[in-house]
Amino acid sequence: MAVAERFGTRCPPSRFFLVAVLLVLLTDGGVAWRRGAEALSIGINYGQIGDNLPSPSRVSYLLQSMQVSKVKLYDADPTVLSAFLDTDVEFVVGIGNENVSAMAADPSAARAWVQRHVQPYLLTGTRRITCITVGNEVLKGNDTALKASLLPAMQSVYGALAALGLQGRVNVTTAHSLDIMGTSYPPSAGAFAPDAVPYVQPLLGFLSMARSPFLINCYPYFAYKADPGNVPLEYVLFQPNAGVTDANTRLNYDNMLYAQVDSVYAAIQALGHTDVDVKISETGWPSRGDPDEAGATPEYAGTYIGNLLQRIEMKQGTPLRPSVPIDVYVFALFNENLKPGPASERNYGLFYPDGTPVYNVGLRGYLPPMDFSRGTQKAHLLRAYTVDHCGNANEESAEEIEDLLQVATRIPVADITSNEVLG
Repeated sequence: MAVAERFGTRCPPSRFFLVAVLLVLLTDGGVAWRRGAEALSIGINYGQIGDNLPSPSRVSYLLQSMQVSKVKLYDADPTVLSAFLDTDVEFVVGIGNENVSAMAADPSAARAWVQRHVQPYLLTGTRRITCITVGNEVLKGNDTALKASLLPAMQSVYGALAALGLQGRVNVTTAHSLDIMGTSYPPSAGAFAPDAVPYVQPLLGFLSMARSPFLINCYPYFAYKADPGNVPLEYVLFQPNAGVTDANTRLNYDNMLYAQVDSVYAAIQALGHTDVDVKISETGWPSRGDPDEAGATPEYAGTYIGNLLQRIEMKQGTPLRPSVPIDVYVFALFNENLKPGPASERNYGLFYPDGTPVYNVGLRGYLPPMDFSRGTQKAHLLRAYTVDHCGNANEESAEEIEDLLQVATRIPVADITSNEVLG
C-alpha cells in the first residue's frame, strides 16, 4: 500500500469502509479484521491520567480498528491487558518509580510482581507482553537513592523472569529522558552528562548482557518551544529543508529526531558499547498549550505526527544506521485531562476521549459507544455510519446499511479487500 494512500490523501469507497468496520465489530473482538490487514509499524503510548477516558474494552476495539499492534503502558493494569486477550496486540508494561526501590531491596517483590502481572499473559505461548520498563525517566531526577536502586531493580525483574522460565521472552529495560545527555550536537559528539555516567555505564552492561534496548523519550518540540526564533520549524517537523551536516561524519540530518537518536548512539558507543539498540519510547507534539508554549497547535502536531508516520512506513533508519528502521512509540493515544503541568501536557493525544481525532493524519478508528454490546451493534451502526470515515455523507440508506450487515457476516476475512467487496 502506498504511503500517501495509507495516511489520508485518498479515501477508500464508503461501501468498502462500511463492510470493513462491520467485520471488525461482528468478529470476536475485531481480531479477524485486524489479522486480515497490514498492521501499522508504529507503537502508541496508552496513558490513563484522566477522568473522562473510555474503558479499556472500548479502547481495544479502537486500536484494533486502526491496525495498531504495539501498545506501551505505564503500569500493568490487568483490566487493560484482559481487554486485549485473544488479540495480536503486543504490550510494553511498566513498573512505576514508586516501586523501584522495593524491588531493588527485595527480589521476591519483583518475582511476585512478574507472577501477577506478566506470567498469566504468557501462558498461552504468545508474546503478548514483550517488554517491561522498570521506572520512567529515573535518571532525570535528583533522587540519588532512586537512581542507585534502578539497576538492582532491573536485575531483580530479570532474575524473576529467569526463575519462572520466561527468560528471553520479555525484555527488561527502562525509559530515559533526553535530559541525561550532556552533549547532543553534533550527533557524532553525543555524550551523557557527567553526573549520569556512573549510572548509565553499568546499566549499558546489563542491557548488553540481556539483549535489551536503550529506550529514550525524544521531543523535538521541547527544543522548538525553548528557542522558536533559532530552531527552524521545518527541521523539527520533518518538512523539506537543507538539513544540518555533521562535520565529523559528513552525515546530513534533515530532522531533529534522527539527530537526537544518533547522538544517543554516539554516547553509548563512547562508553564502549556498539551492541545496544536505541528505540524511541516516546515522541509527540502537543495540539494546545499555554500562551508561552510556542508551536503547540493542531496544525503543527498533525504535521509532526503525519510526517513521522510516513517515514516509519518507509522503514527509514537514521543517517548513522540507515538499514535499521526506527522503532517508535507515539505519545499519546488520548488527551489526558488530569496530567499536571502546563496545558501542553494534557494535549498530546491523537484522539479526544470521545474517539474524535484531534487532527487528521489518516489514523481512523472506531470507538464503540459506552453501551456497546452484541445486542446494540446494529442500531449503533445504522446511526453511526451515515457518515463515512472521511467525513462525507454516505449514499447508503438505512436499509442498504442493514444489507451490508448481512454481507459482512458472509464475507471470508481473506476477501475483505477484493474488488467484489468494493462493489
